Amino acid sequence: MFNTLDWIIVGLYCIGIISLATYVSRTARGKERTAEDYFLAGRSLPWWAIGASLIAANISAEQIIGMSGQGFVVGMAIAVWELTAAIALIVMAKFFLPLFLEKKIYTMPQFLEQRFDRRVSLVLSFFWLTVYIFINLTTVLWLGSIAINTLTGLSLVHGLILLALLSLAYSLSGGLKAVAMTDIVQVVLLIFGGLAVSYIALNTISDDSGVLSGLTIVYQELPEKFDMILSSDNPSYENLPGIWILIGAGVWIGHFAYWGFNQYITQRALGAKSIKEAQKGVMFAAYLKLLMPLVIVLPGICAAILF
Repeated sequence: MFNTLDWIIVGLYCIGIISLATYVSRTARGKERTAEDYFLAGRSLPWWAIGASLIAANISAEQIIGMSGQGFVVGMAIAVWELTAAIALIVMAKFFLPLFLEKKIYTMPQFLEQRFDRRVSLVLSFFWLTVYIFINLTTVLWLGSIAINTLTGLSLVHGLILLALLSLAYSLSGGLKAVAMTDIVQVVLLIFGGLAVSYIALNTISDDSGVLSGLTIVYQELPEKFDMILSSDNPSYENLPGIWILIGAGVWIGHFAYWGFNQYITQRALGAKSIKEAQKGVMFAAYLKLLMPLVIVLPGICAAILF
């Protein structure tokens, strides 16, 4: 459970995030904010903000808790999704982004309206709104509230409300620029926090003999957790079907749909200063994706030893 110092740190973090969002989203006196300023940060985002924001949008509560849990149950094989996502990001940067930025679009439905017609645009708008409201937001808030409940003892409902209010406090008035700039802080904390958890877990497993000794122990006791391609006799084969997870069409269709046409992902890249800046940002996100097995999956594998 949290002690007084923990609550002070969390409070300072919340104040810092809201203050940063307020500062970066301010507008010059006499200037009125346009839709492009709000939804695309005035097309002014640098590559490092785009890359960090892409990862922050992707790695939220359902990813951290879910993939750590899968690391506990399945092992490193679940990280195939992260590694193949890096490839999808490269394809998106090379082929999708130039087209989107050339058309100067704001949303994916707008692109489909230009490419096909308004009916297709409306269907996609309705589909994504339904997914965001009833799947994405509910899952992220619910799993986030579970984490808060475990750490602090706060009830699930109150944790959910707290998360929703904090998110609204820095994103609703500031728009994409506020979200992207605060995402930089959150991604840094996510990566260093995940690496710190892996370090502490491995060091604990080795009785303070070091990370490498801990990793050796984990590998010796649970070698099957480090299989990237599962055999057909593995209990998790149905969800991660061996080599087919790499070459199956469904995997890549899912990746390209998510990283190439998912509004809350592509919106970050659409807010770039230029096509080169957008491509560098997406490539930076692809690099960060390669770190996710160490940040998220490895702690789950360590938990299989510790617990």
